[in-house]
Amino acid sequence: MKNIVSILAAVALAAQSASGHYIFQTLNKGGSGGTAYQYVRRNTNMNSPVTDLASNDMRCNVGGATGGSTSTLALNAGDQFTFTLDQAVYHQGPVSLYMSKAPSTAATYDGSGDWFKIYDWGPKFGGGSAQWTMTASYSGTIPTCIPAGEYLLRIQSLAIHNPGATPQWYISCGQVKVSGSGSKTPSPTAKIPGAFKATDPGYTANIYNPSFTSYTVPGPAVFTC
Repeated sequence: MKNIVSILAAVALAAQSASGHYIFQTLNKGGSGGTAYQYVRRNTNMNSPVTDLASNDMRCNVGGATGGSTSTLALNAGDQFTFTLDQAVYHQGPVSLYMSKAPSTAATYDGSGDWFKIYDWGPKFGGGSAQWTMTASYSGTIPTCIPAGEYLLRIQSLAIHNPGATPQWYISCGQVKVSGSGSKTPSPTAKIPGAFKATDPGYTANIYNPSFTSYTVPGPAVFTC
């Protein structure tokens, strides 16, 4: 009987742990909607996070090195797009959007080239606390000045809710084909892995410390046209 109780307790604990996880499943032109994994590369680790900063899984999650059967979404420079999750982001921390231009097609690109950041959702401070944007969908805009071509469009949630433990990365990559007449070379850029370090203040921050009154999102500065 004791063994059965122990097993049930372990299962309940595992279920509770998994319920706090989430995954970006859908990419859509405009607002939320669309079909899960139609334009987002399907990962193979369920909704579990990536924690190894040196792993290539930091690019597009576990199992996301190639497009497989993923389709590529046609967007114009300046178009709005939206990533939607299986459930709202559950853990405090920043959410960021990155892009990387494919040498040929997005479907065959492994993300080993240069990445540039196009948006951060960081904390807003007020009333003695930090407020994080924790929602079920995140919308961004394709920069108007970037060259036409196929890109990986990457979204990440960095969960820093448990100070002292290893932070968690929830990552997905969409595939997009951008049309437009832009010619600006995005900068600054960074490689992934390599863009994020264990010594980054935004990686090691204790969000419950009373002195937590400012925050710098890890990674390069946001590229603007």
